[in-house]
Amino acid sequence: MITLCECFCRDGLQHEPGFILTEAKIGMLARLVGAGFRRVEITSFAHPTAIPQFADAEAVLAGTPRPPGVLFKATCPNPRAVERALAAHAAGHGPEEISFLTSATEAHSARNLRRTRAEQWENIAAMARLAGITFGTVGTISVAFGCPFEGEVPLARVVEDAQRFLALGVTRIALGDTIGAATPPRIREAVRVLHAEAPGALLIAHLHDSRGTGLANSLAAAEAGVTHLDCALGGTGGHPAGIAYGEGFTGNTCTEDLAMALHAMGLPTGLDLRALAEAGRAAEALLGRSLHSRVLRMGAAGA
Repeated sequence: MITLCECFCRDGLQHEPGFILTEAKIGMLARLVGAGFRRVEITSFAHPTAIPQFADAEAVLAGTPRPPGVLFKATCPNPRAVERALAAHAAGHGPEEISFLTSATEAHSARNLRRTRAEQWENIAAMARLAGITFGTVGTISVAFGCPFEGEVPLARVVEDAQRFLALGVTRIALGDTIGAATPPRIREAVRVLHAEAPGALLIAHLHDSRGTGLANSLAAAEAGVTHLDCALGGTGGHPAGIAYGEGFTGNTCTEDLAMALHAMGLPTGLDLRALAEAGRAAEALLGRSLHSRVLRMGAAGA
């Protein structure tokens, strides 16, 4: 079984210039759960002045139905964000998972996080201590395959970061191909090495489609033994609009296309493809534009 984590309501919306109403977000989340997703990235606890789209994080968490067996994940950029997650948990509507972020290069860390790598690792350690055993924790390694400022990233750096997450008790490790620099051979090699050098990690492939390789790389990860893949309806998401690189082509691997390809390969996801297509159309209606799903334009293979 391949578990797809739908990231539309967090990564997919973070760069949208207009605020999406809370009720609309909750409606999309209900659609996603109805389509069969068992991991959903629901929101971010980023400060509203940094990313206004998530000023309603607590309201979205409180208003979203919680069927058994579904894990909702929220992004936490700093210890204050973890404290908000803990408060939401105490109020009965916290996320089941929270995610932390490091950059694999100093230049990207300075530009994206405004901290050195050492400072961010201190930040992550503080967040992990706060989280304790209340949440499942995910450690995301950004620019794991290539950096817009430093170029190719050594695999040894990614292994080092994975091992540092494990030492902090963060066992779910997301490999972030932030600028779509990976290729299927590099994906397979990274998975092979990480399985050997960080054997306690549950690997998650979070692969962007900046160069049109998101689908191929996600399938390569699945074939290499990765059972958890991130994606977003219509290929939405990527960096906030204020990050001026990638020429705007920074979206996630498209959920509709990935789910169809996995289904065609005999790799079950547990998703209802018809309900998923309806969710994709709802996402287009919500954002007021056509998105980048080939399946929505052409129909599923064999249809």
